[in-house]
Amino acid sequence: MYEAWNQFKSWYRVLPKLAAAVLAVFGLIVVFADFIAPYDPGTQSRNEPNAPAASLHFRHDGELRFLSPYVHPLKLADPLERRYEEDTTRKFSLGFFVDGEPYRFIGLIPMQTRLFGVRVADDGAPRVNLLGTDSLGRDRFSRLLFAIRFSLIVCPPGVLMAWLIGLTVGTVSGYSGRWPDTVLMGIADTMLALPTLILILTARAAFPLDLPPTRAAILLVLIFSLTGWAEVARLARGLVLSLKEREFVLAARATGLTEARILVRHILPNAMPTLLTQASVMLPYFLLAEVALSFLGVGVQEPQPSLGNMLAAAADVNRLSREPLLVLAPGLVIFIFVAAVRMAGPSRNGSTPPIR
Repeated sequence: MYEAWNQFKSWYRVLPKLAAAVLAVFGLIVVFADFIAPYDPGTQSRNEPNAPAASLHFRHDGELRFLSPYVHPLKLADPLERRYEEDTTRKFSLGFFVDGEPYRFIGLIPMQTRLFGVRVADDGAPRVNLLGTDSLGRDRFSRLLFAIRFSLIVCPPGVLMAWLIGLTVGTVSGYSGRWPDTVLMGIADTMLALPTLILILTARAAFPLDLPPTRAAILLVLIFSLTGWAEVARLARGLVLSLKEREFVLAARATGLTEARILVRHILPNAMPTLLTQASVMLPYFLLAEVALSFLGVGVQEPQPSLGNMLAAAADVNRLSREPLLVLAPGLVIFIFVAAVRMAGPSRNGSTPPIR
C-alpha cells in the first residue's frame, strides 16, 4: 500500500509538467494552424457532406509499414443515409510536407506547404479528413485547429486586460482607503451583482453579428476585460488591506521608504502568487464564455470556425449517435485545455507568498 501511494505521488508530481506540455501544444496550434491543417477551413467538398473520418491503411502486400500510410477514396453508396464506401481499387499515399492549398503563414508569408496530405495533388486525389466533414463538406480537423486558434487568441488577452484592470482598481482601493475605496468597491460590487454571462451576451448583442473575425476578436477581448475585472479587484483589495498592516511593511515604512516603493517592492510581490492563481481560474471561464457566445449564435459567425459553433453540430441527433467522438471533439478539446490550465496553474505548487 505504501509503495502504491509513493507511485501515485510520483505520477501526481509529473502532472504539472504534462499539463505544461499540453499547453505548449495548444500554443503551437495557435502559431502553426495554417501549416498543420491540411485544408483551408472554408474549403467545401460538395461531393462529401457528412463524410466519416478517413481510414488510414498501413498494410502493403500483407506487410505492415507504419511509415507509409495510404487512403482509399470514398464514394457515396447511399445518398439518403449518407453512407460512404471506400473504393479499394485505388489508393493514394500520404506524406509529410506536401503541397496543398496556398495560404499566408501568420497572415504575412505566402506558403503552400502543409504538414501532411496526399502526395499526388491532382483532381482525382481524395481528401484526408481525419475527423470527417460537416454538412457542407468542410474538413472538421482543419476547422477544429482554426477554432482553437481563435479561442486562444481571444481569451488570454481578455484575461490579461481584465486582470490588469482588477489589479489596478483593487490596489488603489486597498491602499488609498476612505472615499476611493468606497467608490471603487461600490462599482466592483455592482459588477459582481450582475450575472456575468448575461452581461457578456448583452454587450455582444449590442453590436452587429456579421463582424469580420478580427473585429469580432477585438470586441470579445474588450467585453471580457470590461466585465471580468471585479473579482480580481476584490481579491487584490483584500490582499493589500491585509499586507499593508504586516510587520515587514511597518518596518519598511519606519526606514523612510516612500509609499509607492513599499507598494511595489513589498506588498505586490507578496500578493502576486494569489493573484496569478486567480488569473489561471479566469482563463477557462473566459474560454467557456466565448464558446457559449458562439454556441448561442452571437459570437463569431460562420464561415469562421469556433469551438462553440462547431459544438452546435451536436444538435444533430443522428450524427451524434453515429459518430459521437467526432461531433464532440470540440468539447473534448475544451476539457483538455481547462484541465491542463488547472493542473499547470500556480495554485498547484503549494508555495506561500514571499515575505520581504
